[in-house]
Amino acid sequence: MTDSQPRPTPQFAAVTDGGLDAYAGLNNAVPVAPFSVTFGNDTYAMHELPREQLMARILAGNPHPSTSQPTPQAWLDGYRQAAAQGATHIVALTISPGLSGSTNAAEQARSLLEQELPDLQVQLFNSGSLSAAQAFVLHALMTAAGRGESLETALRWAEQVRDETELYFTIETLEFLQKGGRIGKVAATLGGLLNLKPVVTVEKPAGIYTTAARARGYKGGIREIAAQLTRRYGEGTPLRLGLLYGSHPEDAELLREQIAASHPIVWAETTPVNGSLMVHTGPRAVGVAAAPGAWPWER
Repeated sequence: MTDSQPRPTPQFAAVTDGGLDAYAGLNNAVPVAPFSVTFGNDTYAMHELPREQLMARILAGNPHPSTSQPTPQAWLDGYRQAAAQGATHIVALTISPGLSGSTNAAEQARSLLEQELPDLQVQLFNSGSLSAAQAFVLHALMTAAGRGESLETALRWAEQVRDETELYFTIETLEFLQKGGRIGKVAATLGGLLNLKPVVTVEKPAGIYTTAARARGYKGGIREIAAQLTRRYGEGTPLRLGLLYGSHPEDAELLREQIAASHPIVWAETTPVNGSLMVHTGPRAVGVAAAPGAWPWER
């Protein structure tokens, strides 16, 4: 398409939730229903708290924060924003229901919207994951919208991307998983004594966290993520990478180097992990969403 040609009219819009880690190089600019974080009696929408301040408060502890799913009102605000831009159909892209109740909130908001804007159609779509993997699925939806493709085509591309994308991450310490109740104190203590780091993935189709492997030391965890990708896709398979880091950007670069030793990288970008995940992992974490070869519309 040249600059002189009119752009296709989008057939739909999208709204997503704060499980997303957005990338500048992907079509990720849509309304977001944010998660919230609570420190004692103080609750903030995640985007209201600067990232550096959030990291400092997580490290300080006392009390350890908790996170909450987006409210139906937050989803409703996102739907209204999309409708105000002219949308008549909306895809509500959610974090996996196995990880959050955000889908329930999106459904409640859809019911409220039916009374307010009865002609606006909202279809929920489960990303099956979160974070960078959610960003890949959103990119598929919004690329289809930008090309004027039908909603049916967009959902087909989104399903393809969801099914072929894997997310892995590892963490420096088990302390914050234990504080958040994700693992027991004994497991955290033993893991610390043995210096074992979990490599966590999102199991399909359940969409829940599972430990794919354990590695000795944090750098061992980074090497194991790369090894997991090679087992999944086969050595030499070209990959697209959405890299993530917590407090240390160099961790993502090290992970990229480890992956590049066995795979041509056809696209890669790095972004800091969002606060709703960092509350549970602690500040130092690193991860990646990966998918093979070209995007569905490039094949």
